[in-house]
Amino acid sequence: MRIDRSHALWILFVAAATVGCGALFLANFYPEKLPFRLELPALFGEVPPRRNTFGGTPLGLLFGGVSLLIFVLAAFLGVRKKRRLWPIGNVKFWLQAHIWLTVLTIPLVLYHCGFHFGGFHTSALMTLYMVVMGSGFLGVALQQVMPRMMRERLGREVVFEEIPHLCGQLLESALKVREELAGDLRKMPAGAKNESLNTVLQFVDREVLPFLSGAGRRNSRLADEKTSGALFRVLANSVVGPWRGRVEELGGWCEQRRMMNVQTRMQHWLHGWLLVHVPISFVLLVWTFWHAWVAVRFLVVLP
Repeated sequence: MRIDRSHALWILFVAAATVGCGALFLANFYPEKLPFRLELPALFGEVPPRRNTFGGTPLGLLFGGVSLLIFVLAAFLGVRKKRRLWPIGNVKFWLQAHIWLTVLTIPLVLYHCGFHFGGFHTSALMTLYMVVMGSGFLGVALQQVMPRMMRERLGREVVFEEIPHLCGQLLESALKVREELAGDLRKMPAGAKNESLNTVLQFVDREVLPFLSGAGRRNSRLADEKTSGALFRVLANSVVGPWRGRVEELGGWCEQRRMMNVQTRMQHWLHGWLLVHVPISFVLLVWTFWHAWVAVRFLVVLP
């Protein structure tokens, strides 16, 4: 999702919530740092708390509970995408909420832990949280850049799911041309020589067909636009008769395959981050529930 003006209200909400929660954090734990006196409700307990912890206080638990609720809502996005007819807000709204509410968890989590990672359990949980947030920020950044790069680099973008079928069609067309050229060569009188046609056939067998079939396409000389263009120009200039048109046709098909290869790589970059983000997010959600359960048990047994 691209970040545009439609996100302005979300940005203002996150900024206001961060400032408001920050004021509550200072008023509860460091009241002397506030330039004004902020009276907190009695349910927040003593100010500052006598217990030497942040997450176990009423306000700390509130910050942690809201963060956990946001994690659950963020995980629900995957379900909402598959149930587009549900009357609970459109997918665009859920995507915006997913982005900005998870951004809001950054100050909430920091307020919850008091800017301290603590022992192994909480440190490991915070590390997992940073991996999830980092992969999420990477995904948002890619969605801002990659679509524009695809428009600039690709002369004509095709439907991504159709690329394998289109590549197969290009290969079939090249095979047909190869058979036609081989047939022309067989029809020549015995003893006749045509180096031009032999050169084209060798180039098709060694360069064009392997490239269009995808075998070693990254190592192929045809994978580079400038090198491919130079090779086809040299080949076209060395061919006489009706075969020059065939050479130009093969060059066009290789150009189409090269553009589809570029689109495939960009699509993998655009969506590949989800292979890290989604499973790690699920682990984070499960671990956070465990963290909450352990915290509640710890508080219950305290005198």
